[in-house]
Amino acid sequence: MSWYRRNKIAGGTYFFTLVTYRRRQILTDLACRQWLREAIELTRRTRPFVIDAWVLLPDHLHCMWTLPEGDADYETCWRVIKTEFSKQAGAIYHKSEWMTHSKQKRRESTIWQRRFWEHTIRDDRDYANHVDYIHYNPVKHGWVEHPRDWAFSTYHRYLQDNLYPAYWGQTPPEFIGEFGETL
Repeated sequence: MSWYRRNKIAGGTYFFTLVTYRRRQILTDLACRQWLREAIELTRRTRPFVIDAWVLLPDHLHCMWTLPEGDADYETCWRVIKTEFSKQAGAIYHKSEWMTHSKQKRRESTIWQRRFWEHTIRDDRDYANHVDYIHYNPVKHGWVEHPRDWAFSTYHRYLQDNLYPAYWGQTPPEFIGEFGETL
């Protein structure tokens, strides 16, 4: 069995990527968006966190959270969110024919990939690069030509709060690499 080390800093800010099982393009469906919203709200009632940035694409999501002081347990938050979402979505999106022995043993569904990517935000520059990566992601994947054209993103909140100039995203942000590494 593989053991994955995750960096945990109480009160830290983290970037996450979660992907649907077999990259099914379901997350932007109206029902899925509602189930995800409800799962997050339910989780935040007992395990609060701040959503710093978010983008929802059909087959994956990227987000950045800040946990409260003294809390480093984002894994439980994600487990609850994925479980609650899967309870709602399972009747429509679960595929029995995709169940493997491993999935059965772990009591998983065929909605989400088992794991998720996590990166601990190190400083203000790392924070800004990951926010930009999140908001530019729909353009990167070819869904739209400009971030303002993608509805499922906190980009619009950043624009409204004047955290981005009106023209932001007309050209790619100044980062390289898959997860916002700087030049």
